Amino acid sequence: MIYIAITLLVFGAMEGITWLTHKYVMHGFLWYLHEDHHKPTKGFFEKNDAFFLIFAIPSWLCIMLGSMAQNYVAVSIGAGIAMYGFAYFLVHEIIIHQRFKLFTKSNNKYIKAIRWAHKMHHKHLDKEEGESFGMLIVAKKYWDKVKRDEAFQQQA
Repeated sequence: MIYIAITLLVFGAMEGITWLTHKYVMHGFLWYLHEDHHKPTKGFFEKNDAFFLIFAIPSWLCIMLGSMAQNYVAVSIGAGIAMYGFAYFLVHEIIIHQRFKLFTKSNNKYIKAIRWAHKMHHKHLDKEEGESFGMLIVAKKYWDKVKRDEAFQQQA
């Protein structure tokens, strides 16, 4: 039971780690890897996809080395990182950017709010003056935007 709790705790902590990494690393000294995500180029892959490895390697090492040493705390940490990576892939690549056309027409309020927050993040083409650096937690102002849009559509 403790290992499940550790996994879930790490999964939750990854939102904060992702926010900090996105704001200060991806929009900082590793902007050259992230820039093509804000200024898309032709092709399916982006330099930005390298961040998959940056997060996957510690997860893999925790799971592999933790399993070899029978250190299940390390395995749980690696599993929490991997679960967040899967959630990130699902939300960012499939739902938001629709790199795989699976959720193209959703009326779900959470999906609308997260897409709006990400759209506001991408309105900034340079690394400065960004907003909405998280992934799974949506700020209240974006939820409010979705509610206003729905209220407007109901009146029309």
